[in-house]
Amino acid sequence: MADYAFCPRCGGALDNRLIKQGEPERLVCGGCQFVFYLDPKLAAGEVVETEAGIVLVQRAIDPQYGKWVFPGGYVDRGEHPEAAAVREAAEEAGVDVALEGLLGVYAAPIGSPVVIVVYRGRMVGGAPRALDESLAVAEFPAARLPWDELAFPTTRAALRDYVAATAAPRPRRPDER
Repeated sequence: MADYAFCPRCGGALDNRLIKQGEPERLVCGGCQFVFYLDPKLAAGEVVETEAGIVLVQRAIDPQYGKWVFPGGYVDRGEHPEAAAVREAAEEAGVDVALEGLLGVYAAPIGSPVVIVVYRGRMVGGAPRALDESLAVAEFPAARLPWDELAFPTTRAALRDYVAATAAPRPRRPDER
């Protein structure tokens, strides 16, 4: 099931057990009966809009080295996903962003170890540039997104949703003709 063999509480051996019908097997300690839940890790990111397009980062780390993603990463303990998204944009792309709402929550494929909360945001400072975890940073117009070079299924899904949302006509206000 996983690379874990020993209990984090008592050091006893972990075994796969079916605890409840209809749920996946869990790692359970043979000594203290501790159940080691392997839940997904929460990540946050944002589709950053600039006048030139959408900021994408070319990954300089595995997995998916060399592929393109929007800025994002793991949420730290005690950190709100919105704060993590803003932090990741600065750390990965050198841009300061103002979040403009939730784009969506994505998890793929089934059993993925990551669930990502994706926001829409706009650049309000800094300048897009490659930093520690990126080979390059570029601004892509929506019509020229590198679909075949995107890193993850969640990246594709979020960008599809973004493109669909921005292409949809804006609802008219009652005072507009």
